[in-house]
Amino acid sequence: MSKSVYAYIREAWKKPSETPVKDLQWHRMQIWRREGSVVRVEHPTRIDRARNLGYKAKQGIAVVRVKIRRGGRRKSRYVRARRSIRMGKNRITPAKSLQRIAEERASRRYPNMEVLNSYWVGQDGRQKWFEVILVDGHHPAIKSDKTLSWVCNPTQRGRAERGKTSAGRKGRGMMTRGFGTEKTRPSIRSHGNLGK
Repeated sequence: MSKSVYAYIREAWKKPSETPVKDLQWHRMQIWRREGSVVRVEHPTRIDRARNLGYKAKQGIAVVRVKIRRGGRRKSRYVRARRSIRMGKNRITPAKSLQRIAEERASRRYPNMEVLNSYWVGQDGRQKWFEVILVDGHHPAIKSDKTLSWVCNPTQRGRAERGKTSAGRKGRGMMTRGFGTEKTRPSIRSHGNLGK
């Protein structure tokens, strides 16, 4: 049985370092590094992943590429008397993934649109790049679309900030159910685990 073009693209992106994607990425990143933090793109870099996450080439849908600095928080050195180990300078990390942070930044840049989903497109030693799919819930083309009209619902406002996307649900522990996940629903904080 013959495979579709999307199947070949999907296979190439599974191990980018071992396929021609590696050379493409090298050339792309020369340009991406000089660009801003949030850049709107005309076409998705990974069309197979974008389509899988709900992207359609129609009015009311936009794709933006977000650049995120890798690593933990940059915290200044404590200036009062402390032992080095007690300064709390290193290994201070945010409580969410870089992908979620990328979605939130895209959402802030385009306040009239909602984040549908996002996916990884590249990284180097200093930065990671994600492409975020945005949907305009007020656009007639979206309102009349059977598979996307749910985004128009007022309950979908602020999806990225509330952790309702795939990356957000994964970070909140919503992807697993049953034994061992008793304290994740409705949220971690509601169970008194304020430190996490």
